[in-house]
Amino acid sequence: MAIPSVELKLVINTEEKRVLFAETGKDCVDFLFYILSLPVATVVGLISREQSLGSLRNIFESLETLNESYIQPNQNKNLILHPPCPSSIPSPGSSIDGGGGLVKGMVTYMVMDDLIVKPLSTISSIGLLNSFQIKDVGLLEERVVTLGAGEALKMLAAMLKSTTVLTDVFLK
Repeated sequence: MAIPSVELKLVINTEEKRVLFAETGKDCVDFLFYILSLPVATVVGLISREQSLGSLRNIFESLETLNESYIQPNQNKNLILHPPCPSSIPSPGSSIDGGGGLVKGMVTYMVMDDLIVKPLSTISSIGLLNSFQIKDVGLLEERVVTLGAGEALKMLAAMLKSTTVLTDVFLK
């Protein structure tokens, strides 16, 4: 069975080699908002050891390797390391709660490089290009990318240390 994925249409400033924003639908936005509900230990466990999490991984591994003799008798360190989660992290494009997710469909959303999410409209796009001081639209490139499970995990790691998440995941 194929892992669900969603498409994003990136709008890229080719001169600066960075993503200005992405156009996407409800499945991607539901996925991004769902990340906020994940316990920190779940996030640490999902991200590979090769990806930097600063000191967050150190505290996780400290508890993981702490001998049980140091744990209170009525406590279970595995409940902190592997907390119960509604359904772990859903794949992009999969239904989060079986009932249609969080945001409404039939809307196109704009996800900025720093993951600010807003409904997309023609006026908001023009205003955004003006705020980036884009004078020559010829410098812009549209690129359709797929956000699958691998990209989702890269995105999760990037959002913990960067404000250029879409650029980091899809252009580097």
